[in-house]
Amino acid sequence: MVSITDIAHALGITPSTVSRALAGSSRVKEETRIAVEKKAREMGYQRNIVAANLRKGRSNIVGIIVPRIHREFFSNVIGGAENVLGEAGYNVLICQTIESKEAEIKALKTLRNYNVAAVLISHAIESTNSAHIKDSLGSDIPLIQFDRVFPDLPGAKIVGANCDGAFTATKHLIEQGYRKIGTIAGYMSSLAYVERLAGYKLAIESAGLPYDESIVYYDTIVKETGYAACEKALEQGCDALYCAGDFSALGAIEYLKEKGIRIPEDFGIVGTANESFTALMFPSMSSLGQHPFEMGQAAAKAFLEGRTDTQVIPMELHIRQSSNKNNTWQK
Repeated sequence: MVSITDIAHALGITPSTVSRALAGSSRVKEETRIAVEKKAREMGYQRNIVAANLRKGRSNIVGIIVPRIHREFFSNVIGGAENVLGEAGYNVLICQTIESKEAEIKALKTLRNYNVAAVLISHAIESTNSAHIKDSLGSDIPLIQFDRVFPDLPGAKIVGANCDGAFTATKHLIEQGYRKIGTIAGYMSSLAYVERLAGYKLAIESAGLPYDESIVYYDTIVKETGYAACEKALEQGCDALYCAGDFSALGAIEYLKEKGIRIPEDFGIVGTANESFTALMFPSMSSLGQHPFEMGQAAAKAFLEGRTDTQVIPMELHIRQSSNKNNTWQK
C-alpha cells in the first residue's frame, strides 16, 4: 500500500506536509496541496480510515447491525437511521448476521476496530443472551438496540408495541368469528416474540376462549416452517392463525392454497411486519405494521441526543383479505 511517506519521497517534501495537505490544512500552500493530491491519485494512495479514527479518538461512522438486510423491515430501519445520521454528518457502516451469533460477534469486533461513534443493533436469533456483547464491543462505544433487544444491557432501546399489537391482531380474528385460533410464534429467546405471544394469549383469555399450548408453534419465522406449522394447525382443528412474522404467515397461506382451503371463509391469517408483498399477493395478507422507518429515526436520534431510555413505537393493524371474513375492509 502507498503511504504518506512514499508520496513525500516522490515530491521531495516532508511526510508531515503531505499529511497536512491531504487533510486540507490552511498551513499548506495551495500549489503544494494540489501537487500532493495529484501525486496521491497517481500513486493510488488510499487513506487508512481505521488509523485516522484511532488518532481522532472517535469517527463519524455509525455501525448498524441487522439480522437480514434484504428484509424490508430492517432495510427501512436502516433508511430511517441514515436519514437522521446523514443530516448530522455521520456515515453508516452496515453489517448483517444472517441470524448467527458468531457473525454478530464478528460484526461488533469489526465496528470496535473502526472506532465507530455508536452501534445500532437488532440481535440475531442465535444470540440468546447478552453475555457476548460487552466482550465484543467494549463499554466505551454507545449501544442503541432496536426491535430485538436485551433488557439487561445499558443504553437506549427502541421497540415495537408487540404485546398490544398481537392483542389487537388476535382480537380482530376473534371478532371475525374464528374460534380456534393458534399462533405461529417466534423464538422465545427474543423479547419481541415473547411479548407477541403474551398479547395473543391475553386476547384469547379476554374473549373467554381456552388458551391451548398445543396450538402454539414455536421457533417459526420463515416461510418453510410456517408452511409446516399450518399443516399441524389444520390437523388440530384450528380455523385461524396469528403469525409473529409475515414470512411464516406466507408459508401458512401457501399451504392453505395448496389444500384448496378458502381464505378467509374457512381459515383466517394475520401476519406481523407489513412487508410490501402482503398487499400485493392473493389473497392479500392482513398484517401488523411496525413503522420501521420511524424506528430507525428514533434509534439515530437516541444516539445523537445521548438518550438511554426505552421508546415504544406503536403498531398498526392493516386488515386485508386473509382475515376479512365479515368484509370489514380497511387497507
